[in-house]
Amino acid sequence: MNIHKVTSQVGSNPISFETGKIAKLADGAVMVTSGETVVLVTAVSATKVKTGQTWFPLSVEYKEKASAAGQFPGGYFKREGRPTEKEILTCRMTDRPLRPLFPKGYLYETQIIALLLAADKVNDSDILAMNGASAALAISDIPFAGPIGAVRVGRVDGEFIINPVFEDREQSDLDLIYVGNKTDVIMIEGAANEISEEDFIKSLHFAQVAVQKLVEAQEELVRLAGKPKREYTVTVAKEELLEIGYEIAGSRIEAAIYAASKVERGKKVGVLRDEVETAIKARYPESTDFDVEQVFEYIQKKAFRISIMEKGVRADGRQVGDLRPLFAEANSLPRVHGSAIFARGETQAMGICTLAPADEKQFFDNYAGGEDSKRFILHYNFPPFSVGECGRMGGINRREIGHGALAERSIAPVIPDVEDFPYAMRISSEVMESNGSTSMATVCAGTMALLCAGVPLKAPVGGISVGLVTEWNDDGSLKAYKPLLDIIGSEDFYGDMDFKLCGTDNGVTGYQLDLKLAGLPMAILEEAIHMAKAARTTIIAKMTEAVSGPQDLSPHAPRIVSVKIPADRIGELIGPGGKNIKGIQAESGAEINIEDDGTVHIYASKEEGLLRAKSLIERMFQEIEVGKIYTGKVVSITNFGAFMEVLPGKDGLIHVSELAEGRTENVEDVVKKGDIITAKCLGVDEKGRVKMSRRAAIREEKMKSAEAEPVEA
Repeated sequence: MNIHKVTSQVGSNPISFETGKIAKLADGAVMVTSGETVVLVTAVSATKVKTGQTWFPLSVEYKEKASAAGQFPGGYFKREGRPTEKEILTCRMTDRPLRPLFPKGYLYETQIIALLLAADKVNDSDILAMNGASAALAISDIPFAGPIGAVRVGRVDGEFIINPVFEDREQSDLDLIYVGNKTDVIMIEGAANEISEEDFIKSLHFAQVAVQKLVEAQEELVRLAGKPKREYTVTVAKEELLEIGYEIAGSRIEAAIYAASKVERGKKVGVLRDEVETAIKARYPESTDFDVEQVFEYIQKKAFRISIMEKGVRADGRQVGDLRPLFAEANSLPRVHGSAIFARGETQAMGICTLAPADEKQFFDNYAGGEDSKRFILHYNFPPFSVGECGRMGGINRREIGHGALAERSIAPVIPDVEDFPYAMRISSEVMESNGSTSMATVCAGTMALLCAGVPLKAPVGGISVGLVTEWNDDGSLKAYKPLLDIIGSEDFYGDMDFKLCGTDNGVTGYQLDLKLAGLPMAILEEAIHMAKAARTTIIAKMTEAVSGPQDLSPHAPRIVSVKIPADRIGELIGPGGKNIKGIQAESGAEINIEDDGTVHIYASKEEGLLRAKSLIERMFQEIEVGKIYTGKVVSITNFGAFMEVLPGKDGLIHVSELAEGRTENVEDVVKKGDIITAKCLGVDEKGRVKMSRRAAIREEKMKSAEAEPVEA
């Protein structure tokens, strides 16, 4: 057994890579450790291409085991179930920087599996899984243009930190996931608390330095344990078929892809494709649909890129730095708590906001550590009609989860603290039309819907995407490039980059970079950051025209108010067996939740119930004041007087002599048990006994009435 181990000193805890001990039948297997968090990552690629395979079947699976944290899984079966959001997002973050590093036309089924085997709840496991995937591929015989390195960057008290532990992340105003090779960036993702573009760029450079160390460690592991790379074949467009394609469509493809709308472009391109297919199959009957698709895609991509690079003109007629027409509408729907529509050209999203009590927040498993709940939730939905197609409706896919997470973390930094706004908030984003960057439309529509619902956001958040088209020299050096603002679907498909940047007028809140290149010079990304900032200002101005700030709370939203009681008297509010709190809830119709610090949250669908519950709670914790008049229920009758409830749980005695003017022979001649009466507090003795007087209250009322009567002339 040849075991090899290398260590990279990055962050507060070094990261080590070990191979040769377990999972030796995989093409590549690496155990990655930081602190006492351990992740096993394996890489396997098939040796034959499946018949009819037309795309690269790369799959990435990341699984957190409950045993890693010394816990039993929840639920009836006591077994890990469907993937959590954290697991799905880790899969996506691992997949995206790896995919462009496989050879073009490599169609062998390939699978990366990462398993969390031990968790110290100090060091997060996602970064380990991403580095482990690179290392497993690098030491395997699978063709791979790596290794690459991944780090997380935080910022605490103005200082950048590599791979901050969970405790540091709670104080950090930056959460940057950065993946790169020795010189270039490949993928970024994360969120920030409105940091400036200048500081954001500094964090990228800071991350790149640490990534170099991780790449060097993996290169050392390859020297110790790497396998020779296997032989393989790639599937690319055939030259003889390309000639036919250019003969049929070469002179007409540009006119087709420059049609005014997405639908018109699709129809014209579809007609040309059918002509190309007919011509190819007439001359080469054995050609497959995949052969035809490769040819036509190649022709489209080349025409698309030539037009942009040589003419600076895009498929929809815009220049490279132009935004599409913007549309923003507030309060689009009745009844809901908040709603809005935002559109850029043919990309349109409707945001719907729902408010609920703060204890409706979402809880989730966190075997690796970190947060276990959130009170702001954003769900992204992408129905097939949004692209003019039929399709299955039902479960959500990884793309929808990823887009929703990007929009959610971009808006989350401006959500008010629970002390200022004790609500849970859910945004449902319904994509109505899709032609590029629906996640950015979701950010805008979601922000507007929150404001329409009355949520006092710290600032409105807008988002935009920036694309890229590049030309390369034969030696692999960059020849030319053009960034594209506000990309449409075809520019995403045929272009080289999709960079999404969100923020307020004050700074960055969310970001995501996807490349189809093996790396991107930092200077180009910096240019895209500044381009996105300028466009974001325009977008936020359009949003502000529709809704300039938080509106009044919808009459259909739950009402919430909070009061504070002494923490050591919480038991009094609850009462024996919950008697007191149940009584208040029954009388008012409100729901009551109590925090450990004595904060009492009152929720009600109607304001009257809310105010009634608040009054009852405040009365319960009031102290009886001498000379003050109180109204309460008679709780018991005795021979010497009546006891009334002055405040909840606090009774006072009205002596028989204080019931009415003159002599009272029988208490029940004046009051009966259950009567609601008014009495004045005469005093409280040293034992806390309260003396009340109905007679004094009546006299005082008569005096007020006399004073109010007009004086005759």
